[in-house]
Amino acid sequence: MKRTTALLIVPAIAVMLFSCSKKNIAVSTTVVTDTSFKQLPFPFGFAVNVSKLRTNIAYKNILLTQATSVSAETVMKIAYLHPAQNTYVWTDADYLVDFAVQNNIRVHGHTLVWHQSLPAWVTNFVGDSAAWENLLKTHIQTIVAHFKGKVTSWDVVNEAIENDGSGYRASSLWYQKLGIGFIARSFQYAHEADPNALLFYNDYGNEWGNTKRNAILNLVNDLKSKGVPINGIGLQMHTDYTQPDANIQTAISTAAATGLKVHISELDISMNPSNNQTLVFNSIIAQQQSDKFKMVAKAFNSIPKAQQYGITTWGIGDADTWITGFYSRPDWPLLFENNYQKKAAFFGVLNSVK
Repeated sequence: MKRTTALLIVPAIAVMLFSCSKKNIAVSTTVVTDTSFKQLPFPFGFAVNVSKLRTNIAYKNILLTQATSVSAETVMKIAYLHPAQNTYVWTDADYLVDFAVQNNIRVHGHTLVWHQSLPAWVTNFVGDSAAWENLLKTHIQTIVAHFKGKVTSWDVVNEAIENDGSGYRASSLWYQKLGIGFIARSFQYAHEADPNALLFYNDYGNEWGNTKRNAILNLVNDLKSKGVPINGIGLQMHTDYTQPDANIQTAISTAAATGLKVHISELDISMNPSNNQTLVFNSIIAQQQSDKFKMVAKAFNSIPKAQQYGITTWGIGDADTWITGFYSRPDWPLLFENNYQKKAAFFGVLNSVK
């Protein structure tokens, strides 16, 4: 069911260019509409594709009117930002950060240490444990220092737990070369580079059941008990509409029970988990999705305010999703249509706090 509403922009987007010390400085206002996630009592944002930010006006306008937080979808991952041992490519990440800072949008960095998206220079690196340690430390501290004062928070370590929750990810090159201690040291290195940045452990599967969730919780609680500078836990929440509400609520409440900040960091809600190749988006699917997004936002809003770091969806419109390509199926997991028009789920999120 497609729902439309008239937009009243207060104020209108205002961008003024003027000359100052021989430089052009862009000054933009914060844009709020009568139906805006900026009205929510917690931060709300999106993982951003920088190419689309540069070229797609509708995409950019949603960020201006709706986002209080953004994450880098890919351009802060090691393969993009650090493609060779002595080479850092800052252009796209700087573009995103400058856009966000200019428009009063918080930036969450994703991600410093991950077992995937490794460039060839890392996978082919030869050295003893001290050399690998120096590689890890230099990588983390160079990036965090570059964005110091602009990037508010970081996913320091991403997905260090096996899919089934049986232990630490054995296929991780970082684990193989440096042992389990690489996790705590990664947080310490990031903290040294920017003591004011908030540092998160990020993973998926918290809503699947006890095994994966408990493994994640045990990790973050262990880090916390040892005095590791960890500030938050990221629940990716790549989920689907059939996931029981109780599982999602438990994932959020148990994360909050750690006392850390909670970030629903990569939210999308698949509507075709059965891989039906002929399924077509319709009003029934739209309502199911709206109900599930509303439930997630309502559960998140029920945890203590000081721990509500925010909700971030992994993409803006259905055209942005990774799910259709990864699973080779039609799907509609996000809050906006392919052309960036609002879906019923958009209003489900807004109505979650009423």
